[in-house]
Amino acid sequence: MSADPPNDAGPDAVEDDEDLRYFVRIGQTDLDGTKSVERSLAEMKGIGKRTARIVAESAEVDRTATFGRLEDDEIERVVEAVEGLGDHLPDWMANRRNDFFTGETTHETGSDLSETRRQDINRMKMIDSYRGVRHKRGQKVRGQRTKSTGRTEGTIGVNVEQIREDMEDDEAELGDE
Repeated sequence: MSADPPNDAGPDAVEDDEDLRYFVRIGQTDLDGTKSVERSLAEMKGIGKRTARIVAESAEVDRTATFGRLEDDEIERVVEAVEGLGDHLPDWMANRRNDFFTGETTHETGSDLSETRRQDINRMKMIDSYRGVRHKRGQKVRGQRTKSTGRTEGTIGVNVEQIREDMEDDEAELGDE
């Protein structure tokens, strides 16, 4: 007796799986082709749920359609929309406003976002700005509390029992002498 589930999908399901792209590549990021367009795009760095919806609308693609089942021209439109995302977004929604060197407002995605962040942090460290010094020391950067949180070592507070045991050991040693 086998424990395999019954195959009720029929021959159409096998044919549909052949049309499905399991990975769709945008830039240097592989997106899941088995999910909807909106959900797959939201997994990409620099694109959230709201931005993914804007990308789908600007590419004129159904956002609930399975990403791997789209036609080649539809996928191309989505790729172009992601690459030109700064043109479709309002300035307040861009993730790179007033660039330090150029002063332009852009929207970075994928590995470009990681690289830009890394460069910004290194620049702050090099010029010894307040935030750069905090980054160097590994402390919190954005004004959070540090008195009671953000402790990296394992000890929290004072271990009273350990202090009492140490004091008793010291008294016992003094009493033996």
